[in-house]
Amino acid sequence: MNPCQFFKCLADETRLLSVLLIREVGEACVCDLVAALDQDQPKISRHLASLRKCGILHDERRGKWVYYQLSPQLPVWAKEVIHRTAADNPGYFADALARVKSSLASRNCC
Repeated sequence: MNPCQFFKCLADETRLLSVLLIREVGEACVCDLVAALDQDQPKISRHLASLRKCGILHDERRGKWVYYQLSPQLPVWAKEVIHRTAADNPGYFADALARVKSSLASRNCC
């Protein structure tokens, strides 16, 4: 992955928020992100597929659910960009983070 590809992948707000949320909670399924971002499932799934294709996310199927986490092959510089973005901008995704944590705690969808 080169820097241009990486930043193009994160240029969409839904994709950026998804990556920041997944980084914060470790892993999430589509339904967790639907709840956190208040968007419909097809849109979230499409963005997650883009992030997987870019090499930013890794997915793992467990039964009928697919869980996403940051790719273990993500270059160190890319992990650092994601980390610094999350650490320096907590207010940017605080509400979505609270909703994803609530979804994970209740696991009413997965």
